[in-house]
Amino acid sequence: MTLAPVQSYMADQRIDAWLVFDFRNNNPVLAPILGATLHLTRRVFWLLPARGEPTLLCHFIDEASFKRAGVPYRTYGTWQGMQETVRGLLAPYRRVAMEYSPGGALPTAGVVDAGTIEFIRSAGVEVCSSADLVQLYAAAWREKGLESHRLAIGHCDRIVQEAFSFLGQRLKAAGSATELEIKQYILDQFKRSGITTDSGPIVAVNGNGADCHYEPDEKVHAVIRPGDWVLIDLWAKQPGDATVYGDITWTGFCGTKVPDEHMKVFRTVLGARDAAVAAAQAAWQRSQAGGAPGEGWMLDDAARKVIIDAGYEKHIKHRTGHSLSPGTPGAHGIGMNLDNMETHDTRRIMPGTGFTVEPGIYLDGRFGVRSEVNVYVDPQKGPVVTGAIQRDPVIIG
Repeated sequence: MTLAPVQSYMADQRIDAWLVFDFRNNNPVLAPILGATLHLTRRVFWLLPARGEPTLLCHFIDEASFKRAGVPYRTYGTWQGMQETVRGLLAPYRRVAMEYSPGGALPTAGVVDAGTIEFIRSAGVEVCSSADLVQLYAAAWREKGLESHRLAIGHCDRIVQEAFSFLGQRLKAAGSATELEIKQYILDQFKRSGITTDSGPIVAVNGNGADCHYEPDEKVHAVIRPGDWVLIDLWAKQPGDATVYGDITWTGFCGTKVPDEHMKVFRTVLGARDAAVAAAQAAWQRSQAGGAPGEGWMLDDAARKVIIDAGYEKHIKHRTGHSLSPGTPGAHGIGMNLDNMETHDTRRIMPGTGFTVEPGIYLDGRFGVRSEVNVYVDPQKGPVVTGAIQRDPVIIG
């Protein structure tokens, strides 16, 4: 991606420059910008003006990393020299964006420590949040990211169906199976398909599915039998820094007739999921017609309203969705989340980015339902679901 769209957006938002600060790889934004994850041991500053070329400042101990990566750079040696150079770089500017969130409202956007923010302000500049610049540049999928996601979501869609089929076979052959068996089956399929994951998957039966981050292991796992409700959440991607995860959740019933209560909760969750997707698409259409852009909190509100209206408000345990972006070790990206519960996410729906939509209802000790799809914001078409969409519970057996 060229810098032109980012600089155009900066000019529209009256942002004079974008300053990315990193210390020992603590800022996930720098690697996507540079196109590589480098081993950094000292403070690094990358400055992009609204007009002109970027400047990178690093300690001379780290310059070999930038030289190997082919990244143009300037160096400093002492802390005094660093401060003097940074002040000089900032001298032409008055309003500078950084990975900062006023009041700590968005933890994923607030990476830079308070002391560094104080130092930058002491140079006479106003510091604003770079949250939407991060989306537009570092969280954008680009061609390789989109292609990798389509491959990953295709594998995930196939493997989750195969996992439910494998569970059905085990129930017929042995009368039961364990969550751990199904988890291992999924991991084996990941390996055969050439995709990888940082953790998981979640295979949760009955009450375990009401624990949002439950994950079976060698010590803690349950038996699955006929008549049980099963939730499977799996996420994986192709190896590499520029690839994007596929992240989906499906649910199923080990029997031929789903209980009425399970079906009611299931239908409510699907309604919430579809409401969030529809809200994203409607917001995009409004923005294309000159209206205000949609923001993450709006999509969360759309989904949670369906659940609240159905009487399940106290059974909501998390936001409606999270960012999907390239270069992150896990499935949670560095862009907009669908959140007005844990945070008030005012980041905009940006072209070329992606996110999950995964509302859930969790009845403690009984069962949980989550339905998760992935959405890509196509620059021409707007938000589109990238993979399969669950419409009915999987009948297992």
